[in-house]
Amino acid sequence: MNVRIEPSWHSALAGEWEKDYFARLTDFVRREYSTATIYPPAGKIFAAFDSCPFEDVKVVILGQDPYHGFGQANGLSFSVNPGVEIPRSLQNIYKELQSDLGITPPPSGDLSRWAQQGVLLLNATLTVRAGSAGSHQNQGWEEFTDAAVRKLAEEREGLVFILWGAYAQRKGAFIDRSRHCVIESPHPSPLSASRGFFGSRPFSRANDYLSSIGKSPIEW
Repeated sequence: MNVRIEPSWHSALAGEWEKDYFARLTDFVRREYSTATIYPPAGKIFAAFDSCPFEDVKVVILGQDPYHGFGQANGLSFSVNPGVEIPRSLQNIYKELQSDLGITPPPSGDLSRWAQQGVLLLNATLTVRAGSAGSHQNQGWEEFTDAAVRKLAEEREGLVFILWGAYAQRKGAFIDRSRHCVIESPHPSPLSASRGFFGSRPFSRANDYLSSIGKSPIEW
């Protein structure tokens, strides 16, 4: 199957392209894009992978669904396009970033600068219907993104996995803590941020770990 994705990821995930679930998923996604408004734009479905080659990954931040509002989703978890109002979860991420590292929140919610430094901003589900959160769950995306996380966990050493909320923590439950740094906290959404996300210091903890193993820290 001809899948347009960054070459190192195409190779790393070669075992997925011919599986039955991926064929069903591809058919479903094509039908959806031809009959409804789907986010992100089709060319951005694999943006997380295209922005961060397999061997360049240092940090993985797991999200759940793309944003389902007009013009928001750009294929990177928690990120929105420049000029789009910053969603409340990302506002809380920026608040924690300021508290943790003293970094003034940027005016844009575009996180592509993180991705370019080795932060894989990966949603569990890579597409969604406009205005319908969770509408593309349980169609095969979760199996595909599980394979990506597992490939990183098994074939790379010394990665940081930032797992916000119970959903991401379940998805990363198999990660070997003796080989990687796993940072867990409640989700940054307004419903849960005050229950332990604020004060969790994920950005400094990630950088401290990277520095401790001789890797350059992320310029958050």
